[in-house]
Amino acid sequence: MITRTVYRMPKAGAIKHLSRKDESLNPPQAGELTIEIQAIGLNFADIFAMFGLYSATPEGSFVPGLEYAGIITAVGPNVTAWKTGDRIMGVTRFGGYASHLNIDARYVLPLPHNWSFAEGASYLVQALTAYYALHPLGDLQQGQTVLVHSAAGGVGIWANRIAKKRQAYTIGTVGSSAKLGKLLEEGYDQGIVRGKDFPKRLQESLGGRPLNLVLECIGGKILRQSFDQMAPMGRLIAYGSAQYASPGSRPNYLKLLYYYLQRPKLDVQNMINLNKSVMPFNLIHLYERVEIMHQLLGEMEQLDLGVPFVGHSFPFDQLKKAIHLFQSGQTMGKVVVEC
Repeated sequence: MITRTVYRMPKAGAIKHLSRKDESLNPPQAGELTIEIQAIGLNFADIFAMFGLYSATPEGSFVPGLEYAGIITAVGPNVTAWKTGDRIMGVTRFGGYASHLNIDARYVLPLPHNWSFAEGASYLVQALTAYYALHPLGDLQQGQTVLVHSAAGGVGIWANRIAKKRQAYTIGTVGSSAKLGKLLEEGYDQGIVRGKDFPKRLQESLGGRPLNLVLECIGGKILRQSFDQMAPMGRLIAYGSAQYASPGSRPNYLKLLYYYLQRPKLDVQNMINLNKSVMPFNLIHLYERVEIMHQLLGEMEQLDLGVPFVGHSFPFDQLKKAIHLFQSGQTMGKVVVEC
């Protein structure tokens, strides 16, 4: 048994209750590994879980965090593919905000030799989200036009890299003009700062092209406006609702209620007439179907997508500061906490 340090929520509700604690960690059980975590990747699902707005949030006390990279320090019975000292990256259904964790060996992958731990903690969740949205769900075809919201974030950067492998025409949206340079650097064909004139700016950016595929993570008017401009046979893949992620310690429930009541209400019968589709998904679906997750990761490996972009890095004792910046919407790329 070892002593580990974690950031634990007594229960979902307010991020201010997230506190640092020392706890005992048992040896790994059959099929498990003990990981000494070197880097933790932040995701919006972390925020929604701490707010209590995520359906997969555990009841009662829990340690947030879905993504990490580290070193194997112990191997449980019946594990033959790994040994102590191996450098890995992995995912977990919560528990990642920790110095150590025990994890089912099926949920770790070897860290590429030329990647840092911070880069390893910046890959699995966001790259899987982008790939799953574009390919199995979005059925991206050669040369199609793709609109990606929050394009300078982790998912948005991976989405462009993946789409460009099919020579797609990519349009990215961001919340501020300060992020447009990153879109240019990543090879987006067009960049839009979302504002009241978004429909007009999108139409101009399309330049007469059909809008075939939308990756949507904001919700509200942006979702509706994106759907309206899709061409027949267009697919809108929804994987988040960032408008609900308020920057404070706890949700603004009045604002949440307003957004909820004002959410787009799409009529399925009318969608048949329009010949458009909306496909929402939750990545936890893949965690529970590990064989599909590994299949997709194998396909992604063949694409040679490059090294993850770490936009911001914080030490472990500043994890709450990292969360606050992540909530602000001012970040680009992945926000990582290094242990």
